[in-house]
Amino acid sequence: MESGYNIFWTDHALSELADTYEYLELNFTPREMKNLSLEIDQVLQLISKKPKLFPISESLEIRKVVIKKYNTMYYKVNKNQIEIISFFSNRQSPERTPE
Repeated sequence: MESGYNIFWTDHALSELADTYEYLELNFTPREMKNLSLEIDQVLQLISKKPKLFPISESLEIRKVVIKKYNTMYYKVNKNQIEIISFFSNRQSPERTPE
């Protein structure tokens, strides 16, 4: 990835990402999984360069970006680092959102 803010995934976010891919393996095609991966990479490149590009969620420090309408990534900016807090599947119940 080109220079910009460093990206750090929390264990929680990585676990949710793994769960999402596990679900996709069972219910979607490899092409759809690849498209999601490309979309995630594009978003990471964008927030690495312009961390305030996406809107702030209900929490003043946390921003959110919808990826492929079925997933929402929540992150916050810490000095020169982007911390990915959650990779939320929008198929889950709304009570589980990190907002």
